[in-house]
Amino acid sequence: MLQVKQELLGALAAGLEALSPGSGEKAAFESPKVAAHGDFASTAAMQLAKPLKLNPRQVAETLRASLLASAPFQQWVESVEIAGPGFLNIKLKPQAKQQAVKEVLATGERYGMQPANGQHIMVEFVSANPTGPLHLGHGRQAALGDAICSLYASQGWDVHREFYYNDAGVQIEKLAMSTQLRAKGFKPGDDCWPTDPDNPESKNFYNGDYVKDIADDFLAKKTVKADDREFTASGDVDDIDSIRQFAVAYLRHEQDLDLKAFEVKFDHYFLESSLYTSGKVDETVKRIEASGKTYEKDGALWLATTEFGDDKDRVMRKSDGTYTYFLPDVAYHISKWERGFTKAVNIQGTDHHGTIARVRAGLQAASVGIPKGYPDYVLHTMVRVMKGGVEVKISKRSGGYVTLRDLIDWTSKDAVRFFLTSRKADTEYTFDVDLAVAKNNDNPVYYVQYAHARICSVLTAWGGDVASLSSADLSPLTSPQALALMLQIAKYPEMLRDAAMDLAPHDVTFYLRELAAAYHSYYDAERILVDEENVRNARLALVAATAQVLHNGLAVLGVSAPRKM
Repeated sequence: MLQVKQELLGALAAGLEALSPGSGEKAAFESPKVAAHGDFASTAAMQLAKPLKLNPRQVAETLRASLLASAPFQQWVESVEIAGPGFLNIKLKPQAKQQAVKEVLATGERYGMQPANGQHIMVEFVSANPTGPLHLGHGRQAALGDAICSLYASQGWDVHREFYYNDAGVQIEKLAMSTQLRAKGFKPGDDCWPTDPDNPESKNFYNGDYVKDIADDFLAKKTVKADDREFTASGDVDDIDSIRQFAVAYLRHEQDLDLKAFEVKFDHYFLESSLYTSGKVDETVKRIEASGKTYEKDGALWLATTEFGDDKDRVMRKSDGTYTYFLPDVAYHISKWERGFTKAVNIQGTDHHGTIARVRAGLQAASVGIPKGYPDYVLHTMVRVMKGGVEVKISKRSGGYVTLRDLIDWTSKDAVRFFLTSRKADTEYTFDVDLAVAKNNDNPVYYVQYAHARICSVLTAWGGDVASLSSADLSPLTSPQALALMLQIAKYPEMLRDAAMDLAPHDVTFYLRELAAAYHSYYDAERILVDEENVRNARLALVAATAQVLHNGLAVLGVSAPRKM
């Protein structure tokens, strides 16, 4: 129905242009809030009334007459009604909606997708420090990031998935020392096990059982291999450098397993340490200093980020000569830009909100041609987990939080992906484990997948060639339920486009639930495998198109579309 809508928009633009030269470019349709009012709506008459100094309904009457006289409206539109102060409510003929079925069956998995546009985007997500298993925050990032990548790919972008991790710094040292203590036979709670004196409840070292596993394998002189590295342990408990490298490689491998279970793949793993060894950090400092926006104070080097909209100036280089963490972040984003990624999206927790202004300020001060507002950010809240009506907080494996692997083991990869993308990223979310495994309509992923499986069952019972349905006569599809289902199918391409533009994978989950509901209503209203061949084939074509769109939408989320359930 894309072509139908474009033809109707063209007619509307011509009508507006005739009324007021230059207004045609503003031609647009809205969806009526009440389905009974029509399929499309236009507020153009009310918008033109004031500049034309006419009554809105008078403008609406003139515009209505113009539209009804146009060839596209005569071909595809059943009626145009004027409502309220000047709304135009447009009701389509059944054959207009039937075009959506033809488009889906003709394009299959490409339905809703746009051709390559030559633009490059990098989406950075997960980016977990190699100090422990992936927690649910990382899981939410993985689900959001992968879905956003799929959305942009659907719109013709060349998408690059990147994982950035801090392979140096204080946290890595804590991991190495925690592993060393475990290797020497100590455990959390022993007198020698460090705690934070200012917060006795907060352990300064890593306490999960996985640290003992690392220590045991280190002592056994094992070799571990991750996507980006391989290392063999020395087995020497006093060799802290070997312990550090082994622990990082071990946890990188563990995180690889987590991501594999979640079916998330990255194009590149970017090491923070490479920014130092390549000289990118020093080069960035020189660029920023050359801008004249830095100054010395209390032995530290400061950047006047307030000149770029930050709430206060920030330290770049501390008095001990080390850099604050936002400086390598600036160097990293310059690297993204220099690698040709004119658009970059970062998926991070809301605790990173304060870094946005300073990173962008640093990029502007570096004066390398990066536009303001680069990169884009999607900030997400953490996830609470309920199981058996009780909140779950502790995982023995991690020593303090539910891991992504825990959640996948308790439910499924499909449920975790669907659930973690089903709300806006910045919305608090509670993951109900019991709901995620329920086989009923209250479980949203089950509800959507069941609609797909239900259609596959019908097509299997029919036993014909689905490809042959692309030539079916669709004129029998005129019932209210069939028309509603076809209109829902027709909304998919624009939904996909808008979800990509808004970085909003949750729009896909909402859409899929609405499409599944429209299908279930249709299934309950009309028997599909009737004796009359032309009616049967038309109905089979409609449900086959529905299954294809359900499959396409689930694929965007990284969720399977089972044929049987």
